[in-house]
Amino acid sequence: MNIFADLIEIQDEIVKTIGKLADENNFEAYVVGGYVRDLLLGKEVKDVDILVIGEGIKFAKVVARHFKKKVTVYEQFRTAMISLEDRKIEFVGARKESYRRDSRKPIVEDGTLDDDLARRDFTINAIAVSINEKTFGKVIDPFNGRKDLHDKIIRTPLDPERTFDDDPLRMMRAIRFASQLGFEIEEKTLLAIKKMKERLNIVSQERITDEFLKIMQSPKPSIGLKLMQETSVMSIILPEVSELAGTEQRAESENENVARYHHKDVFQHTCQVVDNLAAVTDNVWLRLAGLFHDIAKPRTKAFKEGVGWTFYGHDVLGAKMVRSIFRRMKLPMDKSKYVEKLVLLHLRPMFLVDESVTDSAIRRLIVQAGEDLDDLIKLCRADITTRNPKLVAEYSRNYDIVVQKIKEVEEKDRLRAFKSPVDGNEIMQVLGLKPGPLVGRLKKAIEEAILEGIIPNEHDAAFDYLMKIKDKIISEYEAEHNQKE
Repeated sequence: MNIFADLIEIQDEIVKTIGKLADENNFEAYVVGGYVRDLLLGKEVKDVDILVIGEGIKFAKVVARHFKKKVTVYEQFRTAMISLEDRKIEFVGARKESYRRDSRKPIVEDGTLDDDLARRDFTINAIAVSINEKTFGKVIDPFNGRKDLHDKIIRTPLDPERTFDDDPLRMMRAIRFASQLGFEIEEKTLLAIKKMKERLNIVSQERITDEFLKIMQSPKPSIGLKLMQETSVMSIILPEVSELAGTEQRAESENENVARYHHKDVFQHTCQVVDNLAAVTDNVWLRLAGLFHDIAKPRTKAFKEGVGWTFYGHDVLGAKMVRSIFRRMKLPMDKSKYVEKLVLLHLRPMFLVDESVTDSAIRRLIVQAGEDLDDLIKLCRADITTRNPKLVAEYSRNYDIVVQKIKEVEEKDRLRAFKSPVDGNEIMQVLGLKPGPLVGRLKKAIEEAILEGIIPNEHDAAFDYLMKIKDKIISEYEAEHNQKE
């Protein structure tokens, strides 16, 4: 079977050239791993893994000289990498690996083609295709990886407990591939994850977080999230999310309407919210906001007679929890503020539907959300998880009303990137003040007047208002200051 000619009918000139160089220099070479997997799945292939029987680094240097490129060598793992155009070509000599029980660093030795394929994580990644001229396109598939690809199954080539004991991160990778590809994890492999999950504690947080983000970036993240929960991997990596399971939320008194459009179970509801977001955005940080938006519900849950379960303040506490989660998982802290903001504000838009809501309330939401207002509305719409189509239509219309109100106020007040038209420097210059809390108080008074609709969001109006209120505010500030002394 010629995988290149028969399956996809493309000419991969780089791979063909590498095959010719292997022949000319007496190397036995194969494409392997993700390149072959994605080729068989009909996906676009870019980066290439080359498996060499013998010295992979030596052959990489031959290829680098031919293409006049620099080769990066990783002696410890006996691998090398070349960048060609926008592609990465990685070379590895066939090897076998063993691990000490207390270490995640492998002991690497030379091996055969069979050794190398056996050490790989899953059968779908343990398929090799020859690129030497005489056997070009020949498929070596000792663990029936092609059948598992066809059947959409994730399984390990060897005993899964041994595979996961050697490199525990493979448990996360199994869940990640299932989520990315929409595959099922074979039962024995799934049971091994449940049994071996504690071994994840020896894996670096950076590697775990990388796999987790890939799960969150998959087309339907709930597949991976539910597998993490089913195997109890979630309790190790994100216990705050694991605790959402079994938390009932019907009859939530913060807003009766909100309770009606949620799933009963907070974990199931959260998974649906993340999937809803995945359907409309590739922004993984917005998807994370969806994952964390109800994170504090188990900690704020209380029963109120005649009302039912309440979760007062779960938005405020949830926003605070986001920062500690980001630190623990070594996620970029500059993204934490964005997620915190959306978690804090996710209930606000629904309260703005009422006809009695003032422009002031709309202005405050616009200013608080700032440039993330559109993402906040996406999160709110994704938060509708009822299976009742009439309710979906009703709540969608409610958000349409909110969006229209926001649009009207924005057009009138230009508030999306709001800051006082009279800044601190101008206040100090006009009133002869030095930097300090008094300047901030005067600036805050102007901003509040704009938000309350007392004055328009314009410089001249703000300046006139400053001159009108300055004596009163300065007098109050001085009185407070004298009292403290």
